[in-house]
Amino acid sequence: FERVSRKLGSAMKSVGEVMSIGRTFEEAIQKALRMVTDNYASGFEPGIIQYSEEEMERPTDQRLLSIASGLEGGLTVDELHNLSNIDNWF
Repeated sequence: FERVSRKLGSAMKSVGEVMSIGRTFEEAIQKALRMVTDNYASGFEPGIIQYSEEEMERPTDQRLLSIASGLEGGLTVDELHNLSNIDNWF
């Protein structure tokens, strides 16, 4: 879908949703990431999407991959939390 906005919000009628089952949270999130993006197969991997603060402030389908790049670039969990409001547990 080339003309569709990648921005996600509560007013959207349809969003990309996945269900994955794993023995651990890490396994389940890896499966989910592989399902929503077809340009890679490894899961939570830095370097696929470049880190940007804009990705942290607005939810998109690429946000988790941007977080992976941010962590690789030296950002801390607390810095990412302050920008994204994603709970530190995740």
